[in-house]
Amino acid sequence: MRFYLDTSTLLRVIFGEAKPLGEWGKWSEAYSSELARVEARRAIERLRLAGAAKDAQVVEFQSKLATFERYVKLVDISRPVLHRAGLPMGTPVKTLDAIHLASALLLQEQHAPDLVFATHDKRQAQAAGALGLPTVGV
Repeated sequence: MRFYLDTSTLLRVIFGEAKPLGEWGKWSEAYSSELARVEARRAIERLRLAGAAKDAQVVEFQSKLATFERYVKLVDISRPVLHRAGLPMGTPVKTLDAIHLASALLLQEQHAPDLVFATHDKRQAQAAGALGLPTVGV
């Protein structure tokens, strides 16, 4: 099975939080947006600056992110993605979430009809479902 991973699924694994995606690593292919790399780096930096993560933890988080970057195919934030993100989605969707959804939709249409959208965000899952993407993680 092919999975599109939004940043919430990645961060739970990176930070060792409770209830990570049960399907984590059980895919034939995994995809995410280049946006996930940025969002993850920003989250790690926020923890570092707030003093909520010590240097050793930051290094561990960065190492887990590097592993993610090696094994997950990253979708470019291209003009078609941005165009699709700006179209109506049927439910309220924040801008960065729209970029994830648009990336998954275009990927599904062009290369991966069996794509499953993985998220721990209930609103994101609702939006994905409204757009016809099967979801896991909530």
